Amino acid sequence: MYPAEMQRSIIQVETTREERLKEAFPRITLEEKTPLLQGFHPDFVEGGMRPLLVGLNKGDRMPNEVADLLEGRSRIDPDKVDLNKIDYDVDVLVIGGGGAGGSAALLAQENGADVMLVTKLRLGDANTVGAQAGTQAADRPNDSPAIHYLDTMGGGGFTNVPELVEVLVKDAPEVIQWLESLGVIWDKEPDGTMRELPLGGLSRKRLHAARDYTGLEEMRVVRDEIRNRRINVLEFGPVVELVLDDKRQVAGAILMNLDTGEISLVRAKTVILTTGGVGRLHIQGYPTTNHYGATADGVVLAYRVGAKLIF
Repeated sequence: MYPAEMQRSIIQVETTREERLKEAFPRITLEEKTPLLQGFHPDFVEGGMRPLLVGLNKGDRMPNEVADLLEGRSRIDPDKVDLNKIDYDVDVLVIGGGGAGGSAALLAQENGADVMLVTKLRLGDANTVGAQAGTQAADRPNDSPAIHYLDTMGGGGFTNVPELVEVLVKDAPEVIQWLESLGVIWDKEPDGTMRELPLGGLSRKRLHAARDYTGLEEMRVVRDEIRNRRINVLEFGPVVELVLDDKRQVAGAILMNLDTGEISLVRAKTVILTTGGVGRLHIQGYPTTNHYGATADGVVLAYRVGAKLIF
């Protein structure tokens, strides 16, 4: 039985449904949109971004909160770190325990690598599990990776990295099959064909879904497969520094145990970063996460990264 407040809400929805179905909301003009962006969007708020002063991205404009972190002091004292004391020595170190990290770990192991996955919380505690809509793949007769590419580039205002988008759209159909082979239960029509949904910005139906818990379903299967294969997973061990070799190439990472504060050193031939975007960081007071990127782009791109061991 619904509480009284919920019952009142249901009645209001039902009594206004016919009227609302007839309502039309015209798109706002550029003149109307500009003050909204400047007033509320982190990328447009005046003074909300500045050039980075140090590092490989020196000079790039980014939100103040991100710049503050990147320019801040290290969480460790370098004089207290012995780089000769290696706690873990692996072929591939995957940093991040969401759909992308899990997929990269599985595929790296499938290609014969000794893999270690580290994550700041538990395996699967990631934005992937909150992704509801689905994962895109152009696998219908009226669709193609080329059309998917144009939709993706247009949706990103043509600021996307073309090479990454190319990987995304070409690998996507194979990734859907790979996930199903692991146990993901996609929504299907009575005849067994994939049920694919539309999504804003798409010119074709290409969204593969598992009801409204697609990311959770994908993560369930990826997480179980990692455990079944006994891949080494270190939880509650966020990376606080990347380690460079004498050629200034990434050769491992320094982890911090969230329970004890102790640090440990991982040496790796290949390091794969799958830590998403800004995650829990609040930019100008707004929480910033991207569920769709977590489950769709992340798993698909990790497929190529894991299979080819590219960093």
